[in-house]
Amino acid sequence: MLFLPAFLAAGCSQDSSAPSAAAPPQRPTCPAGWKAGWQHLANRLKVPVYCPSWMPSPLDGKIGGAWDNGVSVDPDRSYLVSFLWHEPPSQDVHVNLRGYPGRTRIPRCNADTAVAGRVLKRTVPCFSDPHPVRRIAGLAVTPYTVNQGVDQWHVLYAWRRRGTLYTISEHVIKPLTYRQVVRNLDREVAGLVLIAPRA
Repeated sequence: MLFLPAFLAAGCSQDSSAPSAAAPPQRPTCPAGWKAGWQHLANRLKVPVYCPSWMPSPLDGKIGGAWDNGVSVDPDRSYLVSFLWHEPPSQDVHVNLRGYPGRTRIPRCNADTAVAGRVLKRTVPCFSDPHPVRRIAGLAVTPYTVNQGVDQWHVLYAWRRRGTLYTISEHVIKPLTYRQVVRNLDREVAGLVLIAPRA
């Protein structure tokens, strides 16, 4: 037998007032304390960058803040912004945001191997094992689960905007499970805010 709570059994049907219109979802914004760093990066590169409006605890998205793990910019203007919390011996919360201005192809990473005392030089795609494209907050995002370099052991989401490849990745390691990392990335991508460069 199904028992309903008293307030459900009584029903709300006696309320004859019209239902209120649902409030439209608020658009994410780059937090005030984080925006200056992302604006500076966009100005330096002369290309839009994505500021995260949400980061997994305990991280924040403040460039130069407590969890900043470095900003690097290559001569071709490709960039890496990294945030890291580390608890010895082996717990991390690690998020990387990257952009490749003017490039949409997946970059290649060194994968040299030593065989019989000789080094065989080769490169492989930096992101591989793609999963089906997903739509998140208007972006067509491709998840990758086999990645190289600083994104190794990360789940990585990649998308393209106006001739530029962008990515965000998060490390799958304690205290987080794979499913938690995917949920985090979904929320991170949904909260990204595009910061346009200023003259």
